[in-house]
Amino acid sequence: MTVVVNDHGFAPQDDLATAADLSSNFDPKEITADLLKRRFIRITLHGFSDGRGFTLAARLRQNGYRGHLRLAGYVLADQYAMARRSGFDDVEISQELAARQPESQWLARADWRAHDYQSRLRRPAASSQHNVESRN
Repeated sequence: MTVVVNDHGFAPQDDLATAADLSSNFDPKEITADLLKRRFIRITLHGFSDGRGFTLAARLRQNGYRGHLRLAGYVLADQYAMARRSGFDDVEISQELAARQPESQWLARADWRAHDYQSRLRRPAASSQHNVESRN
């Protein structure tokens, strides 16, 4: 049994029997038009240090995939924001992992847009540029 995690916390398990299951080592060059038409795609990580699934998700979205994209496997709560920014809609973890990383840990990362390091980097640059222009 698994637990689905979304922006609202732990969600009821849904039926993804129709999902195309891909491993994180799936070659992005093998993305086909048929795959992009699938309603659900689940990408499974082989370990929390396996970042290939994030790249694959981004490639699917860049190639026009509009369906439901789920990250599965050994995913840490700290990786939730990256998963969402990469294009995943939600995450699927084991019940054992959910017990070690309770819903509160996932919810602490649910506002994934607010903790975007690129936005934080841009803000000071914009403020610095404004300060330089106002001095001239």
